[in-house]
Amino acid sequence: MDNQLTPITLFGIEAALAAGELLRQGFGGSFAVSSKSGLHNLVTEYDHRAEEQIISFLRSEFPSSEFLAEESGGKNTSSSSLQWIIDPLDGTVNFAHGIPIFSVSIAAMQNNEILSGVVYQPITHELFVAQKNGGATLNGIPIRVSKTDELKKGILATGLPYNLAENPGDCIGHFTDILQLGLPIRRLGSAAIDLCYVASGRFDGFFEISLAPWDCAAGVLIVEEAGGKITSWDGEKLDPFSYGSVLASNGHLHNALAKVLQRR
Repeated sequence: MDNQLTPITLFGIEAALAAGELLRQGFGGSFAVSSKSGLHNLVTEYDHRAEEQIISFLRSEFPSSEFLAEESGGKNTSSSSLQWIIDPLDGTVNFAHGIPIFSVSIAAMQNNEILSGVVYQPITHELFVAQKNGGATLNGIPIRVSKTDELKKGILATGLPYNLAENPGDCIGHFTDILQLGLPIRRLGSAAIDLCYVASGRFDGFFEISLAPWDCAAGVLIVEEAGGKITSWDGEKLDPFSYGSVLASNGHLHNALAKVLQRR
């Protein structure tokens, strides 16, 4: 795939690697931390520094680009302009607490189609990349979703909202329904990593009640290009800009998982 990467993907990779190195250097050190809305919804100076660095670099290479990023905002556009969807530090709570599970997520979109997705995990030096109709790779090696075809044999991942105490969408009830399947469930704290782990066969499925576009845009393409399936909980086509539910799987378990998530 390396020889076939487009300039958009190559510069997305370069931006992610540089931002990841910035995060890696700051990890475990002293830095400013503040709170956004919601309990434990944190932002650090490294969120801002990494985002500014990514946008500055990509804007220098693609001056007419538009940007939608977690800290600086922006909005989705249906124009023909190239749009970058950026989470400079997915897993801020982990980063702030010295937990080495976080990532940089960058997606490129044009005409409402995600063209490329890059997710970089700085501590493990794992680079997940996908291009539309070009497959998905981990450190340059092609990846595929798992072959697990029985739900009882699966391992799942999930994420929980910052306003969990308000139980939005009865997410606690849905989580309980999944728990009662008796399957191992992991909660890593970075949706971008969760999605990449589905794509690479480490997880068989992932579900979350609500994700922002910067949390999932790159991961959506990586899952699809690795042969997986990703929808909303009701099985409908996923709109990354809906801030709605997300269900990703290896495809074999998708209908069974969706059925459990639709019980309420």
